[in-house]
Amino acid sequence: MWRARRAAEACEVCQSLVNAHYTVQGPLPLLRLHLPSRSLHHLRPLPARPRRPQLPGSRQPFSSLGPLPLRRWKLSPAKPGYQPRRHFWPARLAARLLRLRYLLLGSAVGGGYTAKKTFDQWKDMVPDLSDYKWIVPDFVWQLDEYIDLEKLSKALPDSESLAKLLPDLDKLSGSFSLLKDFFSTGHTLVSEVTGVSDPLLLLGTSGETAFRATDASESDRQFKKVSDKEKVEQLQEELLRTQLKYQRILERLEKENKELRKLVLQKDDKGIHHRHLKKSLIDMYSEVLDVLSDYDASYNTQDHLPRVVVVGDQSAGKTSVLEMIAQARIFPRGSGEMMTRSPVKVTLSEGPHHVALFKDSSREFDLTKEEDLAALRREIELRMRKNVKEGCTVSPETISLNVKGPGLQRMVLVDLPGVINTVTSGMAPDTKETIFSISKAYMQNPNAIILCIQDGSVDAERSIVTDLVSQMDPHGRRTIFVLTKVDLAEKNVASPSRIQQIIEGKLFPMKALGYFAVVTGKGNSSESIEAIRDYEEEFFQNSKLLKTSMLKAHQVTTRNLSLAVSDCFWKMVRESVEQQADSFKATRFNLETEWKNNFPRLRELDRNELFEKAKNEILDEVISLSQVTPKHWEEILQQMLWERVSTHVIENIYLPAAQTMNSGTFNTTVDIKLKQWTDKQLPAKAVEVAWETLQEEFSRFMTEPKGKEHDDIFDKLKQEVKEESVKRHKWNDFAEDSLRVIQHNALEDRSITDKQQWDAAIYFMEEALRGRLRDTEAVLENMVGPDWKKRWMNWMGRTQEQSVHNETKNELEKMLKCNEEHPAYLASDEITTVRKNLESRGVEVDPCLIKDTWHQVYRRHFLKTALSHCNLCRRGFYYYQRHFVDSELECNDVVLFWRIQRMLSITANTLRQQLTNTEVRRLEKNVKEVLEDFAEDSEKKMKLLTGKRVQLAEDLKKVREIQEKLDAFIEALHQEK
Repeated sequence: MWRARRAAEACEVCQSLVNAHYTVQGPLPLLRLHLPSRSLHHLRPLPARPRRPQLPGSRQPFSSLGPLPLRRWKLSPAKPGYQPRRHFWPARLAARLLRLRYLLLGSAVGGGYTAKKTFDQWKDMVPDLSDYKWIVPDFVWQLDEYIDLEKLSKALPDSESLAKLLPDLDKLSGSFSLLKDFFSTGHTLVSEVTGVSDPLLLLGTSGETAFRATDASESDRQFKKVSDKEKVEQLQEELLRTQLKYQRILERLEKENKELRKLVLQKDDKGIHHRHLKKSLIDMYSEVLDVLSDYDASYNTQDHLPRVVVVGDQSAGKTSVLEMIAQARIFPRGSGEMMTRSPVKVTLSEGPHHVALFKDSSREFDLTKEEDLAALRREIELRMRKNVKEGCTVSPETISLNVKGPGLQRMVLVDLPGVINTVTSGMAPDTKETIFSISKAYMQNPNAIILCIQDGSVDAERSIVTDLVSQMDPHGRRTIFVLTKVDLAEKNVASPSRIQQIIEGKLFPMKALGYFAVVTGKGNSSESIEAIRDYEEEFFQNSKLLKTSMLKAHQVTTRNLSLAVSDCFWKMVRESVEQQADSFKATRFNLETEWKNNFPRLRELDRNELFEKAKNEILDEVISLSQVTPKHWEEILQQMLWERVSTHVIENIYLPAAQTMNSGTFNTTVDIKLKQWTDKQLPAKAVEVAWETLQEEFSRFMTEPKGKEHDDIFDKLKQEVKEESVKRHKWNDFAEDSLRVIQHNALEDRSITDKQQWDAAIYFMEEALRGRLRDTEAVLENMVGPDWKKRWMNWMGRTQEQSVHNETKNELEKMLKCNEEHPAYLASDEITTVRKNLESRGVEVDPCLIKDTWHQVYRRHFLKTALSHCNLCRRGFYYYQRHFVDSELECNDVVLFWRIQRMLSITANTLRQQLTNTEVRRLEKNVKEVLEDFAEDSEKKMKLLTGKRVQLAEDLKKVREIQEKLDAFIEALHQEK
């Protein structure tokens, strides 16, 4: 019971409280009731009580953010015995706190929206510097990845130390107030300074400059109404001083920035960041130009990529301007003579050190050291003279030079030979026309920027280059005019306004994007770049040309010129590089189509790849030379050596010895002649035979067809390699001495050990004699004409001379039949007898003819007799062992041929060992050296590897390389944007 009573009281209290606060009529839902009442579900019905009427105002809803009602609602009276224990003041307090929360939340939302709107307005006011992001290198944006900022902040000095280094703000505020008063009075001059700082004014045309000058003049008229002429001049001087002051401050800041960038680049170069530096944008572009310069333009594909072409009259100061831009004295100098004899492509890029290096060399020249500068100038002069062919003065071949240094403007410049008007003594007759053709070839590129250099110290009417430039660029859309030696011009020119006319483009007929006036020193070749720059700044600071407003501040100094040229160069690159890439894509497609149609089954090998393939084949063939069997070497050597010495053996040794009367004299004669032959001729002849054998085998391997794999495109190269290797090869000098001893010992031996050697010697002798007999009969047949069979069968006849020889031969044969042991020479009375016998038959003969015929007749008779004697000596080995004692058979000639055969065998074996152990390796080394020399000689490869196939592959390789480099450059260019 008590639980039900308590629940009823609680439900009544809850209902009263809710009705009091929210003015809700009717019963509340179950979920909004007190916890005990919700659990009991009002088990006992509440007594009906009359409700208190509500006020009209209480029915109006109110927000929790509004004020709470002041009137309190009384609870309904409870039943007898009921005492309310809670007044619910915590609920009222919670309601007030909830209302305060909503107030704070609304204030926070409104304030946040207002702050965001203000931030967006400030953000829109900040200029967009993304276009100038390229000024800062890529690694600067990635420094936070490699530098610990917390450690850096701890290493910095504290606030007290920094406060000592800060400037006095009171003095700065006073200076700024004075500056503000000054610019408020001279607002027209301030507008002119603002125009000078505009980067677009650097390349503004003369018309644009005049337009701005007109605006300034209108403002000057208003200014003159309130001030006199002296005040204007005073303000102009003050303005010029202020401008120069801030110019020096700007240069000092740039110098400090350059030093900081140099330190950062040096740290990065030392590997602190441990990352691979990307190739700079200008280096990528320079590589594209280098490849294009080596490419022989075919299929109407021309090089239209931008570069800065520096042209001018001779001694106009082209080289000096280029050196000021490169910040180093890198070119050879001469007083009035032509020094630039070939185009020099200079690629300027930024780097930690001021160095220069050639495209084809790894040596770096330190441009901060005078000895390296002198060496660089000598190297450039040597390369120029090397490029100039005999009988010429200038050359179109380009020298490629890269110059890196902190603060250099990125661009590619080409210094051309100076234009001349007259050919002097010592020059080639076509020097003037050659210089004009070289200059036109570079300037006719529609995307080339022409840097026209004009000497300000000479009369403008003497200029040649201005007419040439106006022909190449008549509208002046890509020409920048530079007037040099302005210091001399100001002294020598009577009317300074003439300089103003030149800079404004009113004196010369040519047009230009911009006009600049520079000073490149006092004419002393030993001046440094820093001294020239200081002299230039000092000159323009004190020059009347600036004080009288004849020249604008943005039109002077090589620094402003360098900035303008670099800006124009990159603008031209961005506008034209994609179009050039598209043209090379079309060229590549045409070349690939032509290759597929002409050489469908062959790989696209260029000249270098073909040379490497031929090189491997040649080296394989040289290695194959070392794999020849010893037996093959000895057979070839023995055969060739006998062919070379057989005539000497038979004519000078065997025949004279055979004329002797007994065997003792025969052996003595043979020993003497063999000794003389061995000491003087035989070793050299053997080495000569061995060298010829090596050449023949090498040539056989080089020229032997390889079946289907044989490529005739390598034939000329292989032949040239063979000839050059043979020319360089020299046989070992000690080979003859060792060979002489071996041959002498072999010929001294007369001991035939067995019957097999005896038979081999007889066979060798018979083969030698038969060969000589065939040769002798051929000579006789040619001497006396065809016999009766050939005359009848082939309808051939004898000449008168042959008939005389035939009659003489018949007469001599009759003499031999009468005396078969006749000596080898005819006596004079025998010659007379033969002549008279022939005259009796009506044949007139000369004694010399009789001797010549006798020589061949007797030779044939002797050889036939020697062959019959060989047949008899086949059974003479037994008598040989007994030294021919008690025997009429003498076979000393067989022993002679055995000695010769043994000497040939031993000599061939010795030469084979020298070949395989020494000479083949030396020849292989010579071949490798020749191939290495040919690999470095591009002209030699072009001469030896020719044909449509080679040229088409070369063009295709070059075009692909150019396209790939252009695509990589374009991608990097887009990333830089």
